[in-house]
Amino acid sequence: MILISNATKLYDNGVKGIDNVSLTIQSGEFVFIVGSTGSGKSTLIRLLLKEVDLTSGQIKIGRDNLSDLTRHQMPYFRRRIGVVFQDFRLLTNKTVYENVAFAMRVVEAPNRDIRRSVPVVLAQVGLQKKAKSYPSQLSGGEQQRAALARAIVNRPPLILADEPTGNLDPGTAWDIMGLLEDINDRGTTVVVATHAKELVDEMQKRVITLKNGAVIRDLAKGGYYDED
Repeated sequence: MILISNATKLYDNGVKGIDNVSLTIQSGEFVFIVGSTGSGKSTLIRLLLKEVDLTSGQIKIGRDNLSDLTRHQMPYFRRRIGVVFQDFRLLTNKTVYENVAFAMRVVEAPNRDIRRSVPVVLAQVGLQKKAKSYPSQLSGGEQQRAALARAIVNRPPLILADEPTGNLDPGTAWDIMGLLEDINDRGTTVVVATHAKELVDEMQKRVITLKNGAVIRDLAKGGYYDED
């Protein structure tokens, strides 16, 4: 479960990334975070990853109060979160297999587990025939599939996706969202920050709308909110 209480992030230039946000996201939910550019979506994702720190308030993910985490505890905390970015962030000098395996090596998984798990997740995202390919040999959609495989290979309870379809054509974007929905159906909590109005409208998941860093709308099941 994610519990956000009266959370504010004020940057050094005086801009508020988020402003007094309070939210609860239950385990197993699929949640869209939407809003215009500068609304606070990416700040919220970065706070959940503890890439930046709160100015005030509290964020708890599971048993962890993020404000209390030490530098030593951070790697263990992040192992329980899978992350998907708009720009894929694959290692260009490694094959698809090696990119996904790298996520397991970071957490010191045994080689036998890597050999067993990587082919399984590559098959799950439809890349079993691309295991030996390098990122430069893949389409944008295939790169995002590889990034998604890397995010889920350690079976994290939470997936955070920041504009995961932003660089993809509409058909490929639907494929990626379908994969995220499949992952959610297996019990993983999925939080997606996006501008993709048609996807949000069609999927009818929980939608949280931000404006100027504040929550202005939270629907248990709904579509993208366009302001007048």
